[in-house]
Amino acid sequence: MKTKVAIIGSGNIGTDLMIRVLRSSMSLEMGAFVGIDPESDGLARARRLSVPFTHQGIDGFLRMPDFEDIRIVFDATSAKSHLHHDEVLRGHGKQVIDLTPASVGPFVVPAVNMDQHFGAPNLSMVSCGGQATIPMVAAVGRVTKVHYAEIVASIASKSAGPGTRANIDEFTETTARGLERVGGAARGKAIIVLNPAEPPLIMRDTVFCLSDEADTAAIAASVEAMVSAVQSYVPGYRLKQAVQFDRSDRGLRTSIYLEVEGAAHYLPAYAGNLDIMTSAALRTAERLAEGMAEQRVN
Repeated sequence: MKTKVAIIGSGNIGTDLMIRVLRSSMSLEMGAFVGIDPESDGLARARRLSVPFTHQGIDGFLRMPDFEDIRIVFDATSAKSHLHHDEVLRGHGKQVIDLTPASVGPFVVPAVNMDQHFGAPNLSMVSCGGQATIPMVAAVGRVTKVHYAEIVASIASKSAGPGTRANIDEFTETTARGLERVGGAARGKAIIVLNPAEPPLIMRDTVFCLSDEADTAAIAASVEAMVSAVQSYVPGYRLKQAVQFDRSDRGLRTSIYLEVEGAAHYLPAYAGNLDIMTSAALRTAERLAEGMAEQRVN
């Protein structure tokens, strides 16, 4: 039996996630699609795909006939809105997966710490930059102590909707914390660049780590293994070139260059920043659903 899920937010991320659930998930079933704009393309698609929907936001969601049957709720709105949504949904015992930078719950990056926080009622997907770069910092950290990690996430301006633009500050702060809490860096810094180039460029990420001296071959092997782990749920995730190393009197400097191409389910292929968020959230929800199924059997 599939686990019913709901998605709050009928923008690009929410709509892409809905289509992923419908097309590819063997364990999840769309129970509700929630927005606030009755004219949004996302709600129009939900209507055409026969997905139950409401344009009356969280209040309308609470009144939907199948609300009690929904176990997992994805929030793809904004950091500010998520604070209210989380408070409401916790009161009804729903498992929440947060795709905003609100970071109410513990950070989850599937390739790094998939099973560590499943007892928490709210799981944060950090940010698109975090999902792309935290695994690389963690890969270096498996070999040596990372004292400082700095990442630059460059995304196509066209792939940054109003939600992303309204949360730039939260993005940088949340991603930096994720580099520390999940990636293991003693200190982290994040920068986001909205690239206006035409035609739009796919997501590019640069990861810089300053660490203790270590075997560079071991670091490169760890990075490549982590790339393969991320590719299991984000096929368009790849190294742009070989891992670069440079030694100084401050320690070993490792530079990793990535690109993320989207699967183009709903969004264009250049929107890898959105694709990696929905892919990570879907993988997390499917793992939660497996756990719920095991509990029902036992």
